[in-house]
Amino acid sequence: MKLKKFGNKWVVRIDKGEEIVETLKQLCGKNKIKLGSVSGVGGTGRVTVGSYKAKTKEFYPQELIGDYEITNLIGNISTMNGEIYLHLHITISDLNNNTFGGHLTSAIISTTGEFIIEEIEGKIEREFNEEVRLNLLFK
Repeated sequence: MKLKKFGNKWVVRIDKGEEIVETLKQLCGKNKIKLGSVSGVGGTGRVTVGSYKAKTKEFYPQELIGDYEITNLIGNISTMNGEIYLHLHITISDLNNNTFGGHLTSAIISTTGEFIIEEIEGKIEREFNEEVRLNLLFK
């Protein structure tokens, strides 16, 4: 990973073989980024995405392996129980331009990943909500 800061924005390159979610969490922790937004593009060879079914209150993950372009990654940074919490969604496309997307659990960079983090001064803590069974912004 390489990074450079410009004001409240961080430009980040994540390299081949690095996992996106864990790398961004470590970057945020090391640089004390507790609130912000994330966007990015790149390539991945292994990604786990999922969708949440509100009726059953269950998350349905799916692992995809192959050559995928990250056409969009977007999300936010907050904290939960004092730890960095990333809420990321991703859209990827395969070699036939079929797209897949959802909540990002994990993705390994296969070529390169280019991300922008916009840091917001402050902190918002998440809290588990029993009714919807999700970790919601604002405690």
